[in-house]
Amino acid sequence: MKKSNKIGILLLFVLILMACNSKEHQDHSVTDKEDHSQHDNNKEATFYTCSMDPQVKEDKPGKCPICHMELTPVKRDENEVNQISLSRQQIQLGNITTQVIEQTQNNVEQNYTGVLTFNQEKSKTIAAKAMGRIEKLYFKSTGDYIATNQPVFQLYSEDIAIAKQDYYAAFKQLEMPGDFGKNAKNILNSAKQKLLFYGLSHCQIERIKITKDVSPYTTFYSTISGAISEISAVEGSYVMEGAPIIKVTDLSKLWLETQVNINYFKSLQIGQSATITFADFPDKIINAKVVFINPEINPETRLLLVRFEIPNQNLILKPGMQGIAKLMISGGKGIYIPTDSVIREENASYIWVEKKPGVYENMMVETGLEINGLIEIKTKIENGQKVVITGAYAINSEYKFRKGSNPMEGMKM
Repeated sequence: MKKSNKIGILLLFVLILMACNSKEHQDHSVTDKEDHSQHDNNKEATFYTCSMDPQVKEDKPGKCPICHMELTPVKRDENEVNQISLSRQQIQLGNITTQVIEQTQNNVEQNYTGVLTFNQEKSKTIAAKAMGRIEKLYFKSTGDYIATNQPVFQLYSEDIAIAKQDYYAAFKQLEMPGDFGKNAKNILNSAKQKLLFYGLSHCQIERIKITKDVSPYTTFYSTISGAISEISAVEGSYVMEGAPIIKVTDLSKLWLETQVNINYFKSLQIGQSATITFADFPDKIINAKVVFINPEINPETRLLLVRFEIPNQNLILKPGMQGIAKLMISGGKGIYIPTDSVIREENASYIWVEKKPGVYENMMVETGLEINGLIEIKTKIENGQKVVITGAYAINSEYKFRKGSNPMEGMKM
């Protein structure tokens, strides 16, 4: 009986010992699983990167293979691929502010540099009105000033000599009695009209009666004052009737020609006012108007020629001077944000928008005009959307640091 009790007690002790070992083994298994699970979660939640080379991403601590700096642990962002979450402190340090998107009418003052040229409407070409030979040119350099009634050139012309002889002969016949005198009067008028057609003045024609000069050499005078902008003949050359000799331009009004961006074409109109300034005369401001808009666009530069008429009092302005035209132009109705809000990469441009407080998402956009520090966004954006207007580059840097890649990598406009 005593032996049976001893055996029973021994079996009970063995069972208790086995139960303890089983429990301990089970506890160790659970603990191991928790440790592995926690390790795996940590592995998923953290990676190591370099602040100097954010493209480096490692699963364990160490040194950067590029710059050999100690890697920094970074928590993986659980947001979508093109989103990033920032703390309130990061937002303050990065000076990140947003603006609600809305369409606005943007009227801006645009500056365009142009060059003063001769006013072709104030130019006059002095031409030979009879066939002959240029015996003398009184002006041989462009830019020279010529006054009204100054001699321009001397022409040897037999046609003019014959017309002079007819005129003087008719004048002498006026004193003859009867029908000779009456016929001479008609011949005299006809000869005078011919000499006027050849370019002789009334004074030159009347002088023939006194001087009896019927020489084939005739001097022609300017009928306009201004600067000589072109010389087309040389001494000793033969010219045909109507051949140009020189071109004279009145400098009291000049043209300023400039190139305007085609995007502003619809906002320009003839008669539009502008203010003109000159580098050579910084204190001089001239009010001018648009007098011509070229209907043809330069296909390479996408620029449009615009011309202003510039009053030139005292003739102090000279062709060839540079001037700056200031035009008030309507940029049209659209979305305009600060230029620094747009991140520009080689293949794309994008902005950061606030999806919810502290969460930002990048959006690829197409840009347009840039005026007065603002840039036009052509991409359709919902009204009420908040766009980051300051601190966009800070968000971009943080995104690259965390995810080790460009938010628009592989994407093209």
